[in-house]
Amino acid sequence: MGNPAGVRRDFSELEKRRLRAAQLLRDGVHQAEVARQVSAHRQSVSRWAAQLKQGGVRALKKARHAGRRARLRPEDLRRIEKGLKRGPEALGYETGLWTSWRVAHLIEQECGVKYHPVQAWRILRQLGWSCQRPVGRALERDEDKIGRWKQERWPEIKKKPGKKAAPSSLSTKAD
Repeated sequence: MGNPAGVRRDFSELEKRRLRAAQLLRDGVHQAEVARQVSAHRQSVSRWAAQLKQGGVRALKKARHAGRRARLRPEDLRRIEKGLKRGPEALGYETGLWTSWRVAHLIEQECGVKYHPVQAWRILRQLGWSCQRPVGRALERDEDKIGRWKQERWPEIKKKPGKKAAPSSLSTKAD
């Protein structure tokens, strides 16, 4: 009963469970038995019974929104994504690396909403962006030369295992 940390609740399923419990309560089933049948805590069933008595089945309908209302609208999220695609250089940064502080700055510039950098990463994940490290390879890198070096030169300089030495004269056996 209850939800483990990080597990999203299915509000329509929870509503179905409450309505099933309401039907059982109206049929005269004891609260403890209702709790067993709908896999809920007895205190929850007791609260549902009180809501049912006070406001009817309508009181057990699902809530419209759980948690705090979002500070960013869908059009804000689209603006943020466009800003992310332009790159951090568009905000005046020297490198093309997005950091959490830079993303928070972008959100503040684009939408006027100030977020902590930790929350900025949550918004990135919501947009489908993931944390990645830059490749860090030189622009002048010549892949053909590197391939030839690995095939021709590397085998020449690579260490090879030496010949097996003669067994030691020292005994390792316990007498």
